[in-house]
Amino acid sequence: MRTLTTTEDLAQFCQMAQGKPYVTIDTEFLRERTYYSKLCLIQMALPGGSSENAVLIDPLVGEMSLEPLYDLFRDTSIVKVFHAARQDLEIFFIEAGVFPDPLFDTQVAAMVCGFGEQVGYETLVRKITKQGLDKSSRFTDWSRRPLSDAQKNYALADVTHLRQIYEFLATRLDESDRGHWVEEELQTLTNPATYTVKPSEAWRRVKTRTNSPKFLSIVKELAMFREQFSQSRNIPRNRVFKDDALVELASTKPSSLNDLSRSRLLLREARKGEIAEGILKAVELGLSCPPEDMPQMEKRDDRQQVNPALADLLRVLLKAKTESSGVAPKLIATASELDALASGKRDVVALSGWRHEVFGEDALRLCDGKVALAANGSSIKIVQL
Repeated sequence: MRTLTTTEDLAQFCQMAQGKPYVTIDTEFLRERTYYSKLCLIQMALPGGSSENAVLIDPLVGEMSLEPLYDLFRDTSIVKVFHAARQDLEIFFIEAGVFPDPLFDTQVAAMVCGFGEQVGYETLVRKITKQGLDKSSRFTDWSRRPLSDAQKNYALADVTHLRQIYEFLATRLDESDRGHWVEEELQTLTNPATYTVKPSEAWRRVKTRTNSPKFLSIVKELAMFREQFSQSRNIPRNRVFKDDALVELASTKPSSLNDLSRSRLLLREARKGEIAEGILKAVELGLSCPPEDMPQMEKRDDRQQVNPALADLLRVLLKAKTESSGVAPKLIATASELDALASGKRDVVALSGWRHEVFGEDALRLCDGKVALAANGSSIKIVQL
């Protein structure tokens, strides 16, 4: 197996990809000890069954530039194939501000083709290629060198089987004319906003039981400080302080180092130095926030009164549509979207794009009393009223 360690070797392999219809790509990375993922290995394979068409790219050895790979990403004549691409794309976007174009995600395509929700790579290998995967290297520390042959073979399998999986799913999509469904789903993956973390919005991820604006003001300032500190030091958020400690701090409102020392949940390292100073400043800013600028939890629309009978009918309709289309239910509509429809809301994803074609149109007709549902043996049919 070939391992590329120089920019020249990478450029040569990317040149080999020119004129090919697609290339399969995967990455190995670590994130346990950093805020941003640390790229440790890239696997790529060109069409065909030859092992010479698959390589490992080691960015941790020497001074390799990944620009030849990014040029390949920009080449719109070659499809870049990933499985469950979100974390891979985040790495490349953070590193170089580039997305593969065009992109094909076999996990998304498999959901559209009836393989279930968030189907794993191992499942697709087993069902499509009729082969198994060696799991012995699953928990490898990919930052350590040298890599063993077993680890290299494990990594390469993530792109070699992907060739057959892609060709199978692409054919299935062409036959069913559902390629545009996948393209709609991939728009989120190639949207920079998906990977842009705004420190000022970090508080929304913190679960609290109190909706007091003053309390939330402190939560917001603490979460913003933690996010900024984590990003600047490239360390995980919970290495600064965890969510439960953040909520405790917002409740106790410490104003001195002595107050911080009484915290039950705050890490010892956070009770002194820059983190302690940042905490005290954040609490101060939260307490002094003008009432008009205090954050508010999103309020439930009082007008949203869910019709439980209609919600149940929508679930029956969704199940019927799932069975007839072969598409995973949660990919079409979530439970909260069904409840929203049953309460009269119409600004839900299930009513747009390909989902409108598969489910949304009939869902609206059901809500408006224009159709009914009837049992037809073991299936459900729609009856025009």
